[in-house]
Amino acid sequence: MTGSLLKDTRGHSATTHTGFVRKVNEDAILARPDLGLWAVSDGMGGHAGGDYASQTVVDALNSLPAGLDPASVMQEARRALFEAHEHIKAEAHRRAQGTIGATVVLLVLSEQHFMCLWAGDSRLYRLRQGTLSMISFDHSVVGELVEQGRLTWDEAANCAGSNQITRAVGVGDELEIDKRRGDILPGDRFLLCSDGLSQYADEATLSHYLTGHPIETVADGLLSVALAGGASDNVSVIAVEV
Repeated sequence: MTGSLLKDTRGHSATTHTGFVRKVNEDAILARPDLGLWAVSDGMGGHAGGDYASQTVVDALNSLPAGLDPASVMQEARRALFEAHEHIKAEAHRRAQGTIGATVVLLVLSEQHFMCLWAGDSRLYRLRQGTLSMISFDHSVVGELVEQGRLTWDEAANCAGSNQITRAVGVGDELEIDKRRGDILPGDRFLLCSDGLSQYADEATLSHYLTGHPIETVADGLLSVALAGGASDNVSVIAVEV
């Protein structure tokens, strides 16, 4: 990934909320515009398990030093995720109370390109010239059906077991991370979110907020959609504008 970091040319908004049902927030978010790096992580494992896992992921990413070029950010972010994977596995073994893990989706921006790394069902979208595209795809049983063209993402949200993920940081012997990259154009907007948002906001709703609102208000606006729907899960939203 070549190019220098975008300097003072991108705005963003970010928020995370416990929701109305869960007692603790097992989501964690990261905004490092100095590195062109944003991330959302959604923990699993119950109280003191899921929040530990997601915070471990975000803390590992936040440990990246300032001043890295985009290629180094990607390299170090990937290393940080593998490090978090081992820490979470060790903690799960120590507690001996079942599975602990976390999804992650992260975005890195340079002057010409974006790069996404993810594991699980937290998502990255891009809005370009009024058209919304899902950059990541869910590592879940129904996600595979969507990738095969048998369902749309909106249809998948209503399927039984739609939240059964097949990959997570801290789960399994080896961490499997997917990667996608692409170009960026002035005016592109990116959205990172946990499934606490995607279960309440379909693509039309996401497009509405990303298209018709200042970037500084997008995260809170989409959070309000999830809260109005009942927010049965933790909700995390990050919106970034090029």
